Amino acid sequence: LNSCNLGYDIGVNTNAAPLVQSDLELTDIQLEIFVGAINLFAMFGALSSQHFTDQFGRRKTFLIAAFSFIIGSGIQSIAQSYMVLMFGRVFVGLAVGVGLAIDPLYISEMSPAAHRGELVTWAEIALQLGIVFGFSTGMIFSGVPDETAWRYMFGCGIFMPALMIFLSSFIMPETPRWLVVNDRENEARRVLAKIYPEGYDIEPVIDDIKEAVRREIMAEQNVGWDVILFPTPAFKRILFVGLGIAISQQAVGIDAIQYFLVYILDETGIRSRDAQSAVLMFIGVVKLVCIIIAGKLLDLKGRRPLFFISLCGIAGSCLVMSINFYGSSYSASFAVFGLSLYMAFFALGMGPGGWLVPAEVFPTCIRAK
Repeated sequence: LNSCNLGYDIGVNTNAAPLVQSDLELTDIQLEIFVGAINLFAMFGALSSQHFTDQFGRRKTFLIAAFSFIIGSGIQSIAQSYMVLMFGRVFVGLAVGVGLAIDPLYISEMSPAAHRGELVTWAEIALQLGIVFGFSTGMIFSGVPDETAWRYMFGCGIFMPALMIFLSSFIMPETPRWLVVNDRENEARRVLAKIYPEGYDIEPVIDDIKEAVRREIMAEQNVGWDVILFPTPAFKRILFVGLGIAISQQAVGIDAIQYFLVYILDETGIRSRDAQSAVLMFIGVVKLVCIIIAGKLLDLKGRRPLFFISLCGIAGSCLVMSINFYGSSYSASFAVFGLSLYMAFFALGMGPGGWLVPAEVFPTCIRAK
């Protein structure tokens, strides 16, 4: 649900951005700052997430992100000026950063290793489902005047965080690892008893967690942030792989393409709000189906082969789109094909793998950091 909420913010901005620009009479630069600022604020949210997850626990961090989403979405939906709009964007961006950091961390600490790849991929599936929901708002509010429609779109972003607050408060358990770290082993046993089959001996699992935590606490005490700022050769390789994949996931241009899909479609001649919403939902469903397929393939075929296939496909689809926009006439169907191809190949590897691999390769002493 948290990932679905994050995805909704991406999808709804794709539809709302042109309407916001028209209603508030924003310049292109102001619009670009509004759209891109979420990633800047998300960086600060991700950096602060380490303090929240270690100090308050993984479950309460979900609460913090959800409350920030509600505040930000509410402010954006009632904004009458660019400055107020950007003020709401700060809260949404911080929530996105915290939410993206806590999702794979929570899943990796709650799930057995054999199912971790598929479960992290389910988070990516939920993210994409949220994007489809966000795309659908263009069609849902197609009959509403432009100056009101975008406010409804942002306002609808309050509902999923509210449900997330309920789940985090009353249903979701804290992770066994965090409980063990904070000397709450009995609670960790109760959580593990719910995760593993009835009658499963969870004492070896507790012992493994305690031993891993002991080694990692020793490493933390000995090196602290130095393990990141001044890493040993072994940690350099770990950081290179984990951070490199995370950076590559964004460097392929996924956010830029998703946020400005409406403008790309507009350039090809698809200018009707209903037609644009239909194309957005089609592209979103294509990406969703490919992510579901990737959930199985990541565990069956491994992470590395899918990364290579994904990156080659992304490069090819970008070439297809570039060829389409070369010259004076553009083909709408060719553009939709290229965009669908891009989303499909991204979903097969770089999408889910970009969250899975860093959660796997980083030891606990630096995972939250």
